[in-house]
Parts: sequence; C-alpha cells; structure tokens
Amino acid sequence: MTITAALVLFAVIWFMLLFMALPMGQTSQEEDGERVPGTPASAPINPMIGKKMFWVTVVTVLLWVPLCLFIVYGPLTIDDLDFYDRSR
Repeated sequence: MTITAALVLFAVIWFMLLFMALPMGQTSQEEDGERVPGTPASAPINPMIGKKMFWVTVVTVLLWVPLCLFIVYGPLTIDDLDFYDRSR
C-alpha cells in the first residue's frame, strides 16, 4: 500500500463517517420553535460540527489503522480474490 493509497483510504473513511454523524443529535429550528429570519425551518440550531469532526477523526483512526495493517500484512491477497482464475 502506498502512502497515497493510505491517505485516500483515510479520507474515504473520514468523509463517510462524517456524513453519517452530521444528522445525529440535530434539533431543527422548527422543532425548537424559534426560527431565525432568512433560514429554512429545517436548519439545525446547534450542529456541533467541531465536536463531531473530533469524534469522527478518532473513530476513523481506530478503523483505519487495523485496516491498513490488514491490507499490508494480512493473509488475504488479490490473488486469493481471483475467482475466475485469470492467471492462465
């Protein structure tokens, strides 16, 4: 695994987890009853972006390190996944 591949894997995991974490724990302005003029009723009151980004980064590192180790040193290789035996 190259350094670029490792960084791309980290970025993919990080953004995937971020998009899953963004809607968690949201309260919309409509649910709270206080709407700021010029914003949609579905806009969140306090999105807690910094806190979510911190925890997404922590979870990403916890998933990324074992995944990189498995890819580099793991027992499974591309040749093991060749179901059609194209090596002939």
